[in-house]
Amino acid sequence: MKQRIGFARWRSDLASGGNRYDDELAVALRALGLDVREYPVPGSWPVPKQQERERLSGLLAAEQDWLIDNIIGSAEPEVISAAVESGRRVTMLIHYFPADDPALSQRVRKRLTATEAQAVEAADTVVVTSSWAADQVAARYGRGDAVVAIPGVAPAELAIGSARAGNPPMLLWLGRLTQTKDPLTFIAALSRLQDFEWTAQLVGSDKVDDDLSREVRERIDQAGLSYRVTVLGQRSGDALASVWAKADLLMHTSRTETYGMVITEALARGIPAIVPAGTGAVEAQGVGESFPPGDADALSAVLHGWLSDPELRQRWRDEAEKLRLQLPTWADTARIVAAALPAGASTVG
Repeated sequence: MKQRIGFARWRSDLASGGNRYDDELAVALRALGLDVREYPVPGSWPVPKQQERERLSGLLAAEQDWLIDNIIGSAEPEVISAAVESGRRVTMLIHYFPADDPALSQRVRKRLTATEAQAVEAADTVVVTSSWAADQVAARYGRGDAVVAIPGVAPAELAIGSARAGNPPMLLWLGRLTQTKDPLTFIAALSRLQDFEWTAQLVGSDKVDDDLSREVRERIDQAGLSYRVTVLGQRSGDALASVWAKADLLMHTSRTETYGMVITEALARGIPAIVPAGTGAVEAQGVGESFPPGDADALSAVLHGWLSDPELRQRWRDEAEKLRLQLPTWADTARIVAAALPAGASTVG
């Protein structure tokens, strides 16, 4: 008989790494033989309305074993506590710390710090998506037994890049235009490098923060970069594949990052990355360089080194092409999560 588990999750209207992790994990767990029952939990999480809270409270009676996305669980520790006290087994999946989100007010972030601590303490098991996140859970909440299940990555075609075709190298920034992802630091760094040949593309939804999206375009215009920096908006399918194929370097400028699936997706294509130091992105990186988050001068210096040194560019590329063959799969991720489930799902398959 298959091990059955409920998966309480929230889906954003826009593409996100958290949604992608949840989607891939559910498919891979089923491939291992688990009966995964997904329970969408709509609402304005992690700041839900009262009716959304009440809906979650009633939901957990539906299954004995649960996997709960922490964007939901972090806001409702009482629901997790009540479920555990009633004999249900709850695993909390953390791939985002809401209290770090600069889009939320300080008041809300302070409250989420407290409620997430309570939820983490109440859960039977905690699964995180990087060693960095496990260290954060231990440091913030005193729980040192978090299980690390880094995201898998699907094999992908090797990117040709733009430089190999005789064109200026293309710098790819891939993510939503949000304060957390910090596109303004990227634009500020580019404005200091106009003596070099390069192009840049910002790919990802520009519908989350209208004011920020407007400011990104204004900064590009003010810096005189409109002729070589393009804001493309969200892309998927063949359109996104075409962008990947032309990229020579991934630029990841998040102020905070639990892992950064886009970084290993770049690596799967032989594309190195520049990432924010002191975050989970360093764990995903493989090859490239890091810079202090939000420091446009430091980012500019790292980019200067890459743009001015053809041998460095080739070394990074060669190393990325080797590492792309050693990346974990989603099956690897699912096996770790299955083994961590308190109901003994590790015996499946």
